[in-house]
Amino acid sequence: MYTNPNVAPSPPGFSQYHSPQNQYPPAGNPNQYPPDGNQKQYPPISNQNQYPPVGNQIQPYQHDQYNMYQHQQQMPPQQNQGYSVIQNPNYPPPYSQGGQVQSGYGPVIQHQPGAYQPSPQVVADGWMPIPRAVPQNCPNGLQYLSTINQLLVKQQVELIEALIGFETNNKYTIKNNAGQKVFYAIEDNDCCTRNCCGPTRPFEMKILDNYKNEVIHLSRPLACQSCFFPCCLQSIEVFSPPGCLVGTVEQDWSILTPMFTIRNAANEEVLKIEGPICRYSICGADVEFKILSKDKTTVVGRISKQWSGLLREVFTDADFFGITFPIDLDVRMKAVMLGACFLIDVMFYEKRGNLEDDGIGLC
Repeated sequence: MYTNPNVAPSPPGFSQYHSPQNQYPPAGNPNQYPPDGNQKQYPPISNQNQYPPVGNQIQPYQHDQYNMYQHQQQMPPQQNQGYSVIQNPNYPPPYSQGGQVQSGYGPVIQHQPGAYQPSPQVVADGWMPIPRAVPQNCPNGLQYLSTINQLLVKQQVELIEALIGFETNNKYTIKNNAGQKVFYAIEDNDCCTRNCCGPTRPFEMKILDNYKNEVIHLSRPLACQSCFFPCCLQSIEVFSPPGCLVGTVEQDWSILTPMFTIRNAANEEVLKIEGPICRYSICGADVEFKILSKDKTTVVGRISKQWSGLLREVFTDADFFGITFPIDLDVRMKAVMLGACFLIDVMFYEKRGNLEDDGIGLC
């Protein structure tokens, strides 16, 4: 076998490598491509029509921190205001205001998304808006009481009751100290019970919010209020929501001053209420029932029977009450304070046949 002396012998087990005969470029061929002296470079040195031309080359973009948009095409002044006529589907359409399409950005957002925005109808009707911060485990409807420390209770005048003394279901409007309506209370009772039992009558009372939802329910059983019957004194139960007991108001036995105990749902004593010996309003002064701590050493609030005017006091039993309590008091106890106000109103300031029942002492 012919062997090339310039090629190293192949390893054992491998055949001798033969170079191809028609390799490109041919070995030792002087006409190789491209020729050494006739290489056509691109672009040609002498060709002026090269691409891109030397004198008209587009310079690469250079960043200019003071005019970074200098290479962008500027829009005409009449088309640079707001959106153009042909809308890009990736952009929102122009907003309309007053029946006319406005250019540019939309109106300024006045409230953050998710924040409570009071309805204009609620403000127009004089109702209190829902507070933004709601306490944890707050019963639905009692969030209104979380930001107030005073309630004003106004009983509505019933014309039939004022003229002929026929007892009707009591209705109350409950407002905050800013004059905004918070609740609306309606007594639920039958005609016979109202006119036969008078101030000692049992009743159910519904307290509604501005959406006509019952948020508080009061239940008063039939009982006595005289000091001669210490085992059957007055009480009222407060439920919120209806069916869920949050507290009770119980009358304590006493001879001169009215005394009440405020208890929570676990029947634990929380506060005390002490009334005056004389419950008449003298010279237009308010009659105050003090809300005390359970040890009776600190006054934490008041339930005041306010003077409502001479004609209203003489001819009707539609009374005004004011309730003050600490703003950080539990909302459930604030609802119980509201129930105590209605109990005091019916016990001492509810008339029977237009005759006053309030007086001195309890016997």
